[in-house]
Formats: sequence, C-alpha cells, structure tokens
Amino acid sequence: MFYTSGSTGMPKGVVIEHRNAVNLIRWATTVGEACEFKRTLQSTSLNFDLSVYECFAALAVGGAVCIVENALSLLESPVDVTLINTVPSAMAGILNAGCIPASTSVVNLAGEALERGIVERIFSSSAVQRVRNLYGPSETTTYSTALSMSRDTGFIGTIGKPIANTRIYILGSRREVVGLGVTGEIFISGLGVARGYVNRPELTADRFVPDPFSHSSSSRLYRTGDLGRWRPDGSIEYLGRNDQQVKIRGYRIELGEIEAQLAAHPDVAAAAVMVRSDDRGERRLVGYIHPVKQKSLNLEDLRQDLRHTLPEYMVPYAIVVMHEWPLTSTGKVNRHGLPAPDFPACREQDREAPRGEIESAIAEIWHELLRAKDIGRFADFFELGGHSVLATRVIARIKHVFQIEMPLRVIFENPTIEALSSWILRALTSDRSAEAQ
Repeated sequence: MFYTSGSTGMPKGVVIEHRNAVNLIRWATTVGEACEFKRTLQSTSLNFDLSVYECFAALAVGGAVCIVENALSLLESPVDVTLINTVPSAMAGILNAGCIPASTSVVNLAGEALERGIVERIFSSSAVQRVRNLYGPSETTTYSTALSMSRDTGFIGTIGKPIANTRIYILGSRREVVGLGVTGEIFISGLGVARGYVNRPELTADRFVPDPFSHSSSSRLYRTGDLGRWRPDGSIEYLGRNDQQVKIRGYRIELGEIEAQLAAHPDVAAAAVMVRSDDRGERRLVGYIHPVKQKSLNLEDLRQDLRHTLPEYMVPYAIVVMHEWPLTSTGKVNRHGLPAPDFPACREQDREAPRGEIESAIAEIWHELLRAKDIGRFADFFELGGHSVLATRVIARIKHVFQIEMPLRVIFENPTIEALSSWILRALTSDRSAEAQ
C-alpha cells in the first residue's frame, strides 16, 4: 500500500496487488538487459511507488540493490551503480553536482514532466547510453508507458507507448474515444490497475471505472486526471493536469488539500488556492479567504497555523482577504477574476530579520553558502539559489553547530529560516527530554 496526495486533506492509500507488481517487474526485466540491473541505485523510500521497480526488478534478475539515503549521496560516497531510477528534479541536483558514476549506463526518469535540458545534459556530461521517460500514477503500479532515448535519437518529447499488458485510452468529456491529435483525458487499463483505495469505496468507484472496451466484466479503467493526445507514431504526448493538482519544485500538490485546511480555520468561511507567477516569473501558491462576518484575521498567524498541518512547501506564499468573491454567470467562483497579491510587499516581509540564536545561526550558514546578504527569516532557501547539493552542506553545518542529525527532506519541507529553526528547536527539546529520562 502506497499513500498518495489527497484533495480533501486526507492522503489516499493505494492498494497494489502482487500480480500488479509482477507485471511491472516482468516488463522491466524484458525490456532491460540483465547487465543494466547489475548494480541498481535504491534511493527512494520503500513507501514511494518507484521503489517497486528499483528494488524488485534488480533482484529478479540477480542484480544488486545499492541502498543510499538519497540520490545525492553519490556525491559524498561514490557507488559504481549501473542504473539510476529517480525523478527529474533529483537528477537535476545530481547533474549540478557532477556525480553520475562512470559505471552508469541507464537512467530512468519518472514522476514529473521531463524537459529536454535534463536529457541533453545527461548525454553531454556522462557515459550514460540510454535515458527512459517513464509515466504512470501510483494507482496503476508505478509505470504505465515508457519511452527510450539514446544518444542517437536525442530528446523525444512524448511519454512513449503502453508497457506490457497495459492499454491506454484518451477520452473526451463524454468518455468517447477522441481522434489522433485531439486532447483528452488519459485512462489506463490492464494488469497494472490497482485494487483501489483503502477504506475509500466512493473514491474508488469514482476513479476506477468499468472498462467499456473490454470483454471482461471485471476489467476497469483508471481515470488519471492527466491530459494527453495521440501522435501519428502511436506514442502519447503529455499535456498536464485537468484538475487542481499542480507541481511546484518537484512536489505534487493538491490545491484542494490546502483549501480544506484554510477552510477548517474557525475564522474562515470559505477559501480558494491557485498558482500565480510573481513579477520575477516564480510560481507561487496564493490563498484567498472569505472571513467569517465581523472577524479580523492576522494573516501571518493563519499561515503559522497552516504550518501545524501542512508541510512548508504547501503553505501559501501570500494570502488575500476577499470580502466578496468574483463569480461566473453560473454562480461559481471565477478564479480568473481573483486579484494578484502584492508580491513586492511579500518580499519585503521575507526580509524580516532573523530572531533569536537559532535563526541567527542558520542565517549565518546560509550567508556563507549562498553568498547572499540580508537574508530574512521568511526567505526561501531554494529561491535564494540553494539546491540539493548545498542542502547537504547546510545539514553538515547544522550538525556541527547544534549536534543534531537532520534528514535531507527537512530542508525541502522547511525551506525558510523560521520553519527550519522551529524544526531544530523541536529536535533539541526532544533530545534533552530523552537525556533527562
């Protein structure tokens, strides 16, 4: 069972049967040569669906699984791996660090839309011979389509064709088959389709629907919520999402999940969240709230409350108070009519000076590593020029200064000085309590 992001504030548990995984593994070991899996990098959590491929495909053909804390561990402790299976954002960090081992012949990339630049950099800066673009939601067992690129072909802008025992349908709004080149929603059928969501029968019925194209009454289609279109060569072009799911800095985010947490506040009557580009072109989460009558809200206090229930990367960069919603002709909220926040004012707030010894110490570390001046307590590490490699150096400095162990994910989930300071304070308090006992 894997958990994937939910739209109502509750993550969804996806139940994968053994036969689903067996189909993936048999396909993987058929299209990939045994030497490819000789030493496979295992860098993702066993709670993440990519691990099914990383772990079991290699073991199925007698290969070795090289377990590391994260993909960037290759920088500090080089491992002669032959296959790297990861997400494009992690690969960008590996490329920036220049730590693709000379032994690596194949790189698999999945989980995010793949850009041309990543593929070109892999081929130009390493000995990698093949890059695969793999697509598929957790609900269809890790991968459902595949595209293989070589040095001869270069980058190819599709997600490829269905893997073994998998059928892809691109359907219109009435679930009719659309023609070549016509945009529609991607539906997936075949042996990879999971059992459903644990203890969520209504949601399972909504997303796992009967397959009208199969002779078997038990066959189902999974509604991905992704948009795509067929190309003349039988491959599929991925065109993004058709719902409120977005990706920011590699994280898959359900806007509805943030809206649910905003609306749960006792002083908020209704809420909406959308992604907007600021005046620098950076994509930002912006929250819009309609307060309960005669209630005044401290927006920074509201953002702090959100941090108790959401990771930092899901907390809106700005919150706008709406005393009246712009509406469409049908009475729904007109999201296109929501006003843009004052992003320059938000950046001024980002420059608020660090408070206390912990925040000041973190600011000094960031100043040294990022070469940035006047770093505010709400400034974002990654927006200041930080990346995964620098994050590992931050962790080393924090370990030296505070004598605590910090996983790499903490910086991704707490990218501001204020949020990181709160995490360190909790860790120090926990350590002292343990010593007292």
